[in-house]
Amino acid sequence: MKNVITIQHTQSIHHTNGMVGSWTDWELSELGVLQAENIGRKLAKQLGDSRYAVYSSDLRRAGHTAEIVAGHLGTTPVFAGELRERNLGKCVGKSVDWLRKNMECQERTIDDRMFSDAESRRDEWNRLRPFFEKIMGGSEENMIIVSHGDLLSIFHAMWLGMEVEMLNRCELFGMAGGVSFMRENEDGKRIINRLSDMSYLME
Repeated sequence: MKNVITIQHTQSIHHTNGMVGSWTDWELSELGVLQAENIGRKLAKQLGDSRYAVYSSDLRRAGHTAEIVAGHLGTTPVFAGELRERNLGKCVGKSVDWLRKNMECQERTIDDRMFSDAESRRDEWNRLRPFFEKIMGGSEENMIIVSHGDLLSIFHAMWLGMEVEMLNRCELFGMAGGVSFMRENEDGKRIINRLSDMSYLME
């Protein structure tokens, strides 16, 4: 049986300055650091002596969130490029306003790309899939995954056993700093107990 906690990285500088996140390596804001500390303290109290492996996107805003949380749990995160946010190609490093004015394709399906050199959501799914299958087939029962909004929406869909095409009809998006709890029961059924719980951000 698996117990998985996902954490969407806390407030990043790009949340406050109008810039695109994607593969730009933004730091956490001061508030984001405090939010990550709150998540770490609350999880440490809640999880007690249970040991959790922590995996994180290697982009700084997620990695810093993971380092803070893992520090409270007495462990060290493992960084994985597969957990990065979706690559939006030529608009990486640009402003959200630039993105809106220069978008080459309006995304309506999982195969559309905002820019010719960007990942589609299907591309993102295919990038994540081998990592997902590896951790689900591994021996670790308790895991924390720290990543980004779009990537985690795909992770949650995989957890529920959805096919990628279902993302044309539904979404499982959370909020920055949201903590989600999932478990696999004795019958192998995968359950999401809580999705994007924001209460962990508070003191």
